[in-house]
Order: sequence, then structure tokens, then C-alpha cells
Amino acid sequence: MSDVRRLVLASQSPARLQLMRRAGLDPDVVVSGFDEGSVQAPRVAELVALLAAAKATAVAARETDALVVAADSLLEFRGQAMGKPADVAEARLRWERMRGRSGVLHTGQAVFDVRDGAVTQRDVGVASTVVHFDSPTTAELEAYLGSGEPLAVAGAFTLDGLGAPFVRRIEGDPSAVIGLSLPLLRTQLARLGTSLVDLWPH
Repeated sequence: MSDVRRLVLASQSPARLQLMRRAGLDPDVVVSGFDEGSVQAPRVAELVALLAAAKATAVAARETDALVVAADSLLEFRGQAMGKPADVAEARLRWERMRGRSGVLHTGQAVFDVRDGAVTQRDVGVASTVVHFDSPTTAELEAYLGSGEPLAVAGAFTLDGLGAPFVRRIEGDPSAVIGLSLPLLRTQLARLGTSLVDLWPH
């Protein structure tokens, strides 16, 4: 009998869950409840890695036998980390600054292998993608802000939703911008001795 592992997504992000399902994975969702404000780091890429690892640690502590996947994303714009905007005014200010410019979307990912209630292996990595923003008109921007979407996502934009027309191009992994780097996940699982395709439903 094959060793069928329980796959757990330590995130409440609908986009991450959809990405995994489209890749043939069907994880259980367990929200970490971790206080993200308690973590600090000098660089944005380091911060998202620490946050992903902290979320994975919190959820792994509740598991007996599972592969736990956690992620965290932040947009780095002119050296500043940008998570979800607090309100419409903040989202508007960000977009007024980002118009026609570029930022780097960092997605930290942690995969923990839990067996017999203990973490036996862990892999933490970061996927960084350059995002080149277009210049939405004032009317377009107000319509986008009115949709509520920018308030729910890191950097106040999406690549898989209403914000996609306002992204001119990217350099890197599109899935990482959406919230979870699938190529990185495949590599991380392989480093832990698991093939992603073995987690597909049989």
C-alpha cells in the first residue's frame, strides 16, 4: 500500500487553495492564527520566509502525520514592505505611487513534514517576481478600489482577478504573484522526498 500523506494548507487564502487544486492537489485548510505583527526582519524576502515558517510551525504543532504547506506574500516597493492595505485611502495612495513603476512580489513558502507528531523535515524558500504596473486612469482606479479587491491582497493588486489589466508584465513565476509558487512547491516537496504527482488523487 502506498504512503498517502495528508496535505495541509496553513492559509485561509482562497487564491492559494485554488492554485493547489488546479495543480491536482486537494489539501485540508487549517488556519494558523499566527500573529504576523510579531515578526520583523531587515529584508522583505527574509520577512516572508520567517512568516511562512512561523505559520507552518503553528499548524504542524496540531498535526500527527501530514505535509504542511504555508506561505506569505509581500510586495516590496522602493524598499518598503506592503501587505494588505488598511483601508481604501491607503490602497489609493499606493496605486498613485505604483502607477507606471515596478515592484517585487516576494512569496515565502514553508513545507514541513510531520510524522508521529513531530516535524522530521522542513524546507523554507522564497520566490521573488518583478511586477511592472500599468497606469490606470483615475476612473479605472476608483472603480477598482470600489470593488474591494485591493483591500484583501498584499500589494493592493491581483494577477488573477480584477487587477490583472493593470499589470503590464511580470518577470518570474505568475503563480507566486497569485500567492503560492507551484514550481517552488514541487522543488520543496522533492527535497523532502515526496513527488508532487504522488499527491494527486488516485
